[in-house]
Amino acid sequence: MQRRQFIKSAALTGSGLLILPSGMRAGAKAPSNKLNVALIGAWGRATAHYSVLSAETVAALCDVNENYLADAAKKFPDAKTYTDWRKCIGQNGLDAVVICTADHHHAFIANWSINRGLHVFCEKPLGISVEEVRTVRANYLRNKSKLATQHGTQRHAFPNFERVRELLLDGAIGELKSVSAWDSRKNGRPGYPPGEGEPPAYLHYDQWIGPSPSHPYNPEYFSATSPGSNCLKWNPYSDFGVGQMGDMGAHTMDLVWNAIDAGVPLSVEAEGDKYNPAVCPVELKATFEHPANKWRPAVSVIWYQGGLKPNPPKPYIDLTKIGNGAIFEGTRGSILADFNSRMIIPANNEGDMTYYKRRSAEQLLPLIGGTGAQSGRNLDQLFQQEWINACKGDKKTSCDFDYAGTMMEQMILGLVAHRAGKKLQYDPAAGRVTNVPEANDFLGRKYRSGWTLDG
Repeated sequence: MQRRQFIKSAALTGSGLLILPSGMRAGAKAPSNKLNVALIGAWGRATAHYSVLSAETVAALCDVNENYLADAAKKFPDAKTYTDWRKCIGQNGLDAVVICTADHHHAFIANWSINRGLHVFCEKPLGISVEEVRTVRANYLRNKSKLATQHGTQRHAFPNFERVRELLLDGAIGELKSVSAWDSRKNGRPGYPPGEGEPPAYLHYDQWIGPSPSHPYNPEYFSATSPGSNCLKWNPYSDFGVGQMGDMGAHTMDLVWNAIDAGVPLSVEAEGDKYNPAVCPVELKATFEHPANKWRPAVSVIWYQGGLKPNPPKPYIDLTKIGNGAIFEGTRGSILADFNSRMIIPANNEGDMTYYKRRSAEQLLPLIGGTGAQSGRNLDQLFQQEWINACKGDKKTSCDFDYAGTMMEQMILGLVAHRAGKKLQYDPAAGRVTNVPEANDFLGRKYRSGWTLDG
């Protein structure tokens, strides 16, 4: 049985029962079975966690914006409140943390939390440098038998993710040759905004800057009016995010990652917008070469963003109508998929489909929560509950920091190759570029004095 099959089939979402380490059963909502959780970042994506966390004990809240902190405290009035996450995760009695801060804090909070023996749910991306995601992944692997982790790619709960995987495993397009995936969003900036005014009294701006180099305050960073769009105000800037590679890129590549059982690539090259050290590229094409595994040959994974897209499998297919999608190309045809649907496009001469052996209903891959995110079931809640159950049970989730760590390492390597302007040969074990020595300087980033990733 594949690892992800076991994880999804083992989930007890909605059962109302918890199998305790002693073998005793108790109601999952009994006070003694509730997790003591710190919610770090109280607005934005955090609001999507309120429902599931309401069934646990939110013991701590943290946000650099005191207004958001006060609003969250109305929902969780018994929680202690903080504006500095370093103090928050030191609170006695915590079991787990949920990280919903700006991206440049993610790896820090995740790594510090693992060091303290805390379960971690981290919204994507896991980090904003290769070294950050490798550090967090390695720390998790040392503690995976004790801690549950989940990377915030909640679309993974859609049944289509497993249906695409089944088609590939069962030979619907023959032998896999390459995969292309894309995101259409354009969210460019010319450079960091100039200083404008002073931070309001309720905003701890220096704490928001955190480990990144200092930049003058500008209200643009905080001008989002809806919780789902706040990241778009700061993730285009290189000191605060990795642009779409860590935003919709993480969601879209997850569809690919779940299907092809890949790890860290052996080589990467990229082209797109002219390199600008201040901001992430909008237009980008990155090509990653992956070695063969036990069920498929070596494959190329090609990423497109900012309006760039691959050629469609057939000229009558209009990819401009698919904002985020993937094309899996095989020797006998292609699969075109987005988050919720897929279609098989057989090759003209080789695609008679006699070679495809469709599996029975009993052989279908298990879905998160048993059914996946169906109509009437909340996608976020289903995905988050898988992590909650894992914290209390076998510690296994669908998007743990091993799975997500390799995926994000690949995506950020695309930005490294874009900056280097050369094709890079990469040693996945060592985490080093082997043919362009200067590119190794781009794998990490510089932190302000007083900040350390391994605290």
